[in-house]
Amino acid sequence: MDPQAHTTLELRSFFRQFPKGSAPDEYYERLRGTITTPDLFAQYPVQAEHARAEAWLAELGNVPTVELHERIRQAVGGSKQWVLCGGPPCQAYSIVGRSRRGGIADDDKRVYLYREYLRILAEHEPSVFIMENVKGLLSSRVAGSGLFEQILADLHAPGASVGHKRSTAKYRVLSLVQAPKCFDMAGNPKCDPQEFVIRSEQYGVRQTRHRVILLGVREDLWTNRPSMLTPASREIPVSQVLQGLPKLRSGLSRSTDGPDEWRATLNELIVSNVLKTIPNGHYSEVRRAVIDGLDAIKNYRADRGGEFVPCQANVGFRPDWFLDPRIEGAVNHASRPHMASDLHRYLFATAYARVVGRSPGVFSARSRSSLAKSDVSARITHRSSARSQSSIRRRT
Repeated sequence: MDPQAHTTLELRSFFRQFPKGSAPDEYYERLRGTITTPDLFAQYPVQAEHARAEAWLAELGNVPTVELHERIRQAVGGSKQWVLCGGPPCQAYSIVGRSRRGGIADDDKRVYLYREYLRILAEHEPSVFIMENVKGLLSSRVAGSGLFEQILADLHAPGASVGHKRSTAKYRVLSLVQAPKCFDMAGNPKCDPQEFVIRSEQYGVRQTRHRVILLGVREDLWTNRPSMLTPASREIPVSQVLQGLPKLRSGLSRSTDGPDEWRATLNELIVSNVLKTIPNGHYSEVRRAVIDGLDAIKNYRADRGGEFVPCQANVGFRPDWFLDPRIEGAVNHASRPHMASDLHRYLFATAYARVVGRSPGVFSARSRSSLAKSDVSARITHRSSARSQSSIRRRT
């Protein structure tokens, strides 16, 4: 339903119309910003039309049901064996969102958008489905009742849950990473909710992203339990993927931002009063770590980055996944602006951890007040935005 997300999916669909390694030069010109998407699509109308048909800008629940089901039938193309992948919006279930709103409201329509997924299951009865959401779904409660348990029951018999008279299909809902320890009287697996959580860093993904992912297998196709995902032999630090990107400086928000202003703000940290509040005799050591960190900061040729940054990018892990030399740079590689006080906290915590071997805890009320009032900023590790992690993937 988001126009920008739709534009991204449409362009990726266009890219997939070409065999591996044979995407046109104009596609890469589009990534570099020298031509627009309409310019690209005009030169390849057949592939563009397919991409437009595949990526649909629509919001389930607000589009005509007849059109929705017809599009699915066209996509499936009469196949009897296919997989439905998706998941309801996560905002209603996220722990951060719930804390801001004071919990889940009974009248929050987003809580029940998963029923749109159930209606698709009931109407089309795919062989297998995958449903994904945030970990907060496991602890979500509405009117005192656990929402996740209700979703599991609804997914087992989607037709009955939404009142679909013709649907008789039932599904066994499984974890992709843990085998069920027991089954109920009907032979359906019984899983602890935590067993549905996939910790991506354990399975070859360079990001600590934990998600609830459900695997549903139609009962008439059930023969035995599917194989579980195989954990990676070791966890690879995200630095092995990001280290080959051009280094960027962080930005300043709520004040004038520029290389000179940024560097002047960094240098002000050394004379701030915050470091003097450090207990346990670590003042001089932490101050030295701050000075050394500031001395180590070099000029950033790409400044804060941008939509396209020309460079010879490299990675230390699976370059076949992440790199496409035809891009000739990094796409969507930009840093975020931060309040000066927040940037100061980042540098303080980094320097303190280097000296003491752990992150700083809560000091005294006086220390917290000084830290909150500080208007200077710095950062040793200038990370780009999260989206930079995917900026040089082969299928950008």
